[in-house]
Amino acid sequence: MRIPLSLSTLTFILLARTSAAQWEVQASRSTASLRGVSAVGALVAWASGSRGTVLLTVDGGRSWRRVPPPPESDSLDFRDVHGVSATTAYIMSAGDSGASRIYKTTTAGRRWTLQHTSDEPGFFLDAIAFWDANHGVAMSDPVRGRFAVVTTSDGGTTWRPVNVDSMPAAMPGEAAFAAGGGALAVQGNMRAWFGSGGTSARVFSSVDGGRSWTVVPAPLVQGASSQGVFALAFSDSRRGAMVGGDYAAPKTATANAAVTRDGGRSWSAPSGRAPGGYRSGLAIVPGTGGRTYVAVGTSGSDLSTDGGLTWQAIDTSSFNAVSFASRTAGWAVGGDGRIARYRGPRAR
Repeated sequence: MRIPLSLSTLTFILLARTSAAQWEVQASRSTASLRGVSAVGALVAWASGSRGTVLLTVDGGRSWRRVPPPPESDSLDFRDVHGVSATTAYIMSAGDSGASRIYKTTTAGRRWTLQHTSDEPGFFLDAIAFWDANHGVAMSDPVRGRFAVVTTSDGGTTWRPVNVDSMPAAMPGEAAFAAGGGALAVQGNMRAWFGSGGTSARVFSSVDGGRSWTVVPAPLVQGASSQGVFALAFSDSRRGAMVGGDYAAPKTATANAAVTRDGGRSWSAPSGRAPGGYRSGLAIVPGTGGRTYVAVGTSGSDLSTDGGLTWQAIDTSSFNAVSFASRTAGWAVGGDGRIARYRGPRAR
């Protein structure tokens, strides 16, 4: 599902409880709307976005370089990226009529291999995720009435479509959001979840590597094409959170977050304050026992230190996606080439 591009340029300051911490804006030398980010480690991160943009840092963000895009991909919108190392990454573009594609590089972007695409009507990739360097899953808006899912177990050399009979039927007007890859989350070796929106907001889950799926309702705002689940994250097989809302009303904080303690079989609203508006990105800060989440969106950002039960407003700056590799290695990306790295005291 398409969502509008964010263009504002602001600095993001993160307050972790009473200790000041900061997302320090870095020079990307890009004006693209950045939609995907993948933190690999303290020095390495990848970012992706509009106009065939792929960026890489290997020095902690002191410098970002534009990675040459795949041939004939200058017009593609790379909505998601998954970095494996400083040399290996997957990028995913969203779009109709063959514009939804998955590429892989093992040469830091000097060469790209097209791994998967489809001209089938309705095929529109929303997100890609990996359990490890070789086992991954990607999902598309409904094709012939069911969400399309493809999986790989060989590093993307082959992507196999999931049997449509294992996927619950989509509701009329239901789709997913290509918002930085947040709509799809994986955990452990086999578990996966993705969220939907539009006329219906739901959560689909798999415990067998994407071969079969079940679905439950999500308690988020729904009913319009701009509403629903935008991002999920799980700290283990049972504990997770989701964020979303209405991108057409980015400051509205009604029914925009939920938590689960049973692996996604049921969801409930936060017990305390919810995020301050529409949120499209969600990440767990590693090393915090699965309790610290950071959510970002076009109207601001929020922090939870209790597993998503309560949220603290931390800034009003605009970002699209967020990713952490450790307590202090995290990046957020947004419109107009904006990239920021986490600095300062560790989130608790």
